[in-house]
Amino acid sequence: MIWLDALVCLLMIVVAVTATAVKNLVSAVIMVGVVSLLVSYLFLRMGAPDVAMTEAAIGAALTTVIFLIALRRTGEDR
Repeated sequence: MIWLDALVCLLMIVVAVTATAVKNLVSAVIMVGVVSLLVSYLFLRMGAPDVAMTEAAIGAALTTVIFLIALRRTGEDR
């Protein structure tokens, strides 16, 4: 299943580059959350389920929600 890991890495790079190029800040934050979720999958594949769960909970979920709340409160949701 090394091809699946390579595909996930490639997808992660594409999403990260797209997040830097997109003009909509909400879309960029969502894409950063997706990158974090893909990193979480790779941690799980490497045999570190505790790190994967932490990355999914903190990196993908909590950080994304905090960024979205900050964008909403500052009015920067363009």
